[in-house]
Amino acid sequence: MKKIIFGTIILFLSFLSSEAQTKINNIAFPDTYIAGKEKLVLNGGGTRVKYWMDMYVGALYIPAKSKDAASIVLANSPMVIRICIVSGLITSSRMAEAVEEGFKKSTGGKQADYKDKIEKFEKAFSEEIKKGDVFDIVYANEKISVYKNNTLKAEVEGLDFKKVVFGIWLGNDPADSDLKEGMLGKSN
Repeated sequence: MKKIIFGTIILFLSFLSSEAQTKINNIAFPDTYIAGKEKLVLNGGGTRVKYWMDMYVGALYIPAKSKDAASIVLANSPMVIRICIVSGLITSSRMAEAVEEGFKKSTGGKQADYKDKIEKFEKAFSEEIKKGDVFDIVYANEKISVYKNNTLKAEVEGLDFKKVVFGIWLGNDPADSDLKEGMLGKSN
């Protein structure tokens, strides 16, 4: 009996100490994220759908909740986009194509101006990608850092490039308009 009571207490305490999370399309996202030295809050998230299939679930973390995409893209403050792969159809080559298309839209066709930075960024997606992989695109200290499953894969300097990267999801011609709305906390 003592073992059952002790086990129940341990289980209860683990729930108290665990980080608060929000589920988006059955994927758990922590309610906060530390980027640099700043604590960010989950602004919102949604699912990237292509051809009626869920590809990944994405979430946006920023210093304070906001529904203003333009101000988020332009801001020189820490922020994160987390991407959780939910489809086995995503490969590194398909991700590279999607990123290229995103840069084309985000730059208004002027991606050549960012050629070297885009190449560095894309290296983060060059290894095999499989269902369950998590990518964190972190902007802090005036650079983008891309992590795959908590391992640093690429770093690219500059606020100018951060605006282009976050514009892929939050710009005027986003990768997925429903995902953008979700990241802005307008739908969940």
